[in-house]
Amino acid sequence: MSSTIIDVARLANTSKSTVSRYLNGQPVKKETEEALKKAIKELNYHRNENARRLVVNKTQTIGIVVDSITNMFYPMIFRGIEEVAKEKGFNCVFYSMTSYNYKESYFQNLYYEGHVDGIILISFRKRDKEDLLKLAESDCPVVVFGDSAGVDGLVSVDVDNYYGISELVKYLNRIGHRKIAYISGPSDAAATKCRLAGYLETMELLGLDIKTDLIVSTDWSNEDGYLAMNQLLNSGDFTAVVASNDETAIGALRAVQERGYNVPTDFSITGFDDITLSSWVYPSLTTVKQPFMEMGTKAAIELFNRMENKIEYFSERHLLTPKLIIRDSCRKISEPISN
Repeated sequence: MSSTIIDVARLANTSKSTVSRYLNGQPVKKETEEALKKAIKELNYHRNENARRLVVNKTQTIGIVVDSITNMFYPMIFRGIEEVAKEKGFNCVFYSMTSYNYKESYFQNLYYEGHVDGIILISFRKRDKEDLLKLAESDCPVVVFGDSAGVDGLVSVDVDNYYGISELVKYLNRIGHRKIAYISGPSDAAATKCRLAGYLETMELLGLDIKTDLIVSTDWSNEDGYLAMNQLLNSGDFTAVVASNDETAIGALRAVQERGYNVPTDFSITGFDDITLSSWVYPSLTTVKQPFMEMGTKAAIELFNRMENKIEYFSERHLLTPKLIIRDSCRKISEPISN
């Protein structure tokens, strides 16, 4: 038969309540701790988690719901979440929206049915405001990762997309570029609007001309970046391109090279994300780095604040700052311009 908490207490010459305190991470005397460790090892004792959950009325589990398990950025986000969960003694269970074909508000049932103690919803797509309002009005502990659809009463975590693109435009202007084209993203991505606004408003702030034929939409793939760059080369007069993600920037880089031009001698190109490949292409890509692991950490911390009803818990939107990464795909074409 499996050893019980009573067996551990008897062998360690202490009480059942002391063993319970120790197993739940509460402090005990040093000599008692050593005796408990020895007894647990000798008896090969394993705590009955199901029984413990019934006593504390908690699952010690958080649910992580994603829109697609194929997104290349999610593993770093997961690492940030899991590190915080591990420190708290919690497990993570993952759910894919594509597998269930439900709206995000459906997953609050995981909480109400006792499967999880809190939920993190991760998506880079535009969200349904009415759906998020259902979550905001519930008492389910939840953190939204990505677009918050402007809903108050929810904690959300995202990168500052506007700031990232703005920094790229300012950087190109500092090294002399005044004719800057833009490769935009898909309409169903929440970041597309913010990144485009970062480009348009920063160009205006710097007194630079905005030409509609120098703005091309894509689906954020390498192929669409390649096609967008060919369209720009056929129609516009520019010296630099801000691509709204690294994949389109890499596609644009190939298009320029196939047409017999050189990067950065003839054109400067920047991206957004800092995917692994951006430092391996030739020339290596200037971009902005999304702090995915830090974003995951922040989302988990905010969820535990919500679950633990911390006084410092607020329903607010947290935007983490991306970092400008300067590599070899841009060159100075005149004396630096002060912003």
